[in-house]
Amino acid sequence: MQDIIRTRRSVRTFDGRPLKAEDLDKLKTFVTTIENPYGIPVEFHFLDAAEHGLSSPVITGEQLYVGATVPKVPHAEEAFGYSFEQLVLYAWSLGIGTTWIAGTFKREKFEEAFNKAEDEYMFCVSPLGYPASKISIKESIMRKGCKADSRRPASELFFDTEFGKPLDMASCAQADSFEMLRLAPSAVNRQPWRVVRTGNDYHFYVQHTKAASLEEEWSIHTVDLGIGLCHFMGEAGGKLIIENPGITTPALAKYIATVRTDEI
Repeated sequence: MQDIIRTRRSVRTFDGRPLKAEDLDKLKTFVTTIENPYGIPVEFHFLDAAEHGLSSPVITGEQLYVGATVPKVPHAEEAFGYSFEQLVLYAWSLGIGTTWIAGTFKREKFEEAFNKAEDEYMFCVSPLGYPASKISIKESIMRKGCKADSRRPASELFFDTEFGKPLDMASCAQADSFEMLRLAPSAVNRQPWRVVRTGNDYHFYVQHTKAASLEEEWSIHTVDLGIGLCHFMGEAGGKLIIENPGITTPALAKYIATVRTDEI
């Protein structure tokens, strides 16, 4: 898993080949096994791009899209992010490229194609395909624009007991788990996750960029936090609980969940 996370990158330029039947079968079988710690069902949908007229202006050479729907219930965003990232990582292990798309596509057209119901969300979609040998110019520009290959240092993301006190990674049993979290993908590479450790509890917060996000029906940053939870718990294990520890937070930070592990 560490190798997959360390080598995986977002792919926006595909070689135009349809997925091999055996690879698509593996993906379809794998999604039936995906679970998330919230116990919220996430249903995956695979659709031929040409047949349904699906596209994105930032993608080139794609033949297939995958999307997912989730019930409109509390913590739907985190459950979606956690589950969808499992598919993303598994696809990469097969040599199949993906990229999370949340805004640069005609949402209504995709929702119709995926038969999204009124009581469901469809936060993101992804193309599926084999990466081209050379990325397009527009992809190169996008990657440079969001500094896709860089991440914030751990000292800005992970804290001991309270915000503002960086966690000492050298003495932390979950250092590898934090590194897997640090490498997780996020919308425009904002890395909205913040974690405060108290004992063997790791409290996860989402750091919003504007006050309006706290009032919106759903936030892509909270979906991103679900991706981060997938990376962290995939390495650390542990049990997910929701018990706000009452830690004083920075402005626009919101408590989401706690991972309780056997080690600190």
